[in-house]
Amino acid sequence: MTRKAFYSFHYVPDNSRVAQIRSAGLIEGNQPVSDNAWEEVKLGGHAGIKSWIDGQLSGKSVAIVMIGSATAGRKWINYEIEKAWNDGKGVFGIYIHGLKNFAQEQSVKGANPFASISMTDGSKLSSRVTVYDPPYSQSKNVYGYITQNLSAWVEKAIADRR
Repeated sequence: MTRKAFYSFHYVPDNSRVAQIRSAGLIEGNQPVSDNAWEEVKLGGHAGIKSWIDGQLSGKSVAIVMIGSATAGRKWINYEIEKAWNDGKGVFGIYIHGLKNFAQEQSVKGANPFASISMTDGSKLSSRVTVYDPPYSQSKNVYGYITQNLSAWVEKAIADRR
C-alpha cells in the first residue's frame, strides 16, 4: 500500500536536503511549495498558515519530521507535529544534518524537536516518537540509509499509533 506522508522541516536551511529524499519517490508526499506560493499563504496570517497546514496534513497517514540544525522549537513545526499527533497519524523524525545541501555542505546536528512538546500526562512526546539518526558521516551513505529504511519507518510509525 502506498502511504501518503506530510514532510515537516525548516524550509530555508533544509529544503535541498529534504528534496533529495522526496525525489527518491518511496513515499507519496505533500508537494513542495514554491517561495511565491508560501508568501501567499503567509499573507493569510496565523489563521491562513494553520489552514494551509491542516489542508496539507489531510489525507496523510504519517508526518515525517526532517530534523536539521534549527528544526526544534520552530512554531509552525511544533504545530505540524502536534496536529499530526492529535489527529492520530504516525509521527517520526529523521536527522538530516549529514545530507549535503545544494552547496555541498553538511550541517550540525540539531536538537530533537519532540523533546520540547509535552503530553497531557506531563511526559515529553520524545518518549513516544522514534527519531532515526543515520550512523554515517558521508552524505551518500546517509542518503542510502534513509532511502533503504524509509518505508519500514513509515509502517512502524503507523503501527505504533494503533
